Amino acid sequence: MMVVPEERFHSPDVAVAFPPASEYDAVVFFGAIWSVYDTAAIPWIADEIGYARSLISLGVPTLGICFGGQMLAAAVGGQVERAPIPEVGWLSVASDTSAEPGLIDAGPWLSWHFDRFTVPAHVPVVARTALANQAFVSGRTLGLQFHPEVTDVVLEAWLRSDDAARLMESGVDPQALIEQSRTLADGAAARAHELVRRFVFDVARRPASELPATALVSGSSLR
Repeated sequence: MMVVPEERFHSPDVAVAFPPASEYDAVVFFGAIWSVYDTAAIPWIADEIGYARSLISLGVPTLGICFGGQMLAAAVGGQVERAPIPEVGWLSVASDTSAEPGLIDAGPWLSWHFDRFTVPAHVPVVARTALANQAFVSGRTLGLQFHPEVTDVVLEAWLRSDDAARLMESGVDPQALIEQSRTLADGAAARAHELVRRFVFDVARRPASELPATALVSGSSLR
């Protein structure tokens, strides 16, 4: 389901009714242009975090990408904050092969984020860059900061919006990014396919994890 339809991107404070968590075998949360901590702009985020917590409590395998990964970090008791420097472009990540050998490849992966997440000490961060955590795993939940799903076609669609101007303000050349994405497309697709396979056949089959009693968003406690 799409939480905010495109015609409401300018005013995303929509009413949302999330479906019963027990209806799904697995759930993927994708990206968004807002910040998890901006509860004034997206008041539904508390309900989405609560929904994610219901999925995790039921043992439903859950994958989060970028905003979705940050939201899952909040759901397991972590926090989301503005990153000191945006990460936009194709970046390699450092994987913790001692904790999770073979789960997250080094990449390169497409990054496009202005926020970053932290997780509680008991939740393993399994990939990172110098600026941000890039992946964590907790039971049957996998949260990613990077975008394994993006193709050059998707990227071009993003850049047709106001995001192109935002990238140029950050010193990123949109056309160069598209050309690099086309060059890396085949390898990126293979890495994405393998990551999904590992999620389905490894992470999704692990024992379910226990959640802390509350989750935090912008300093507020959510049960």
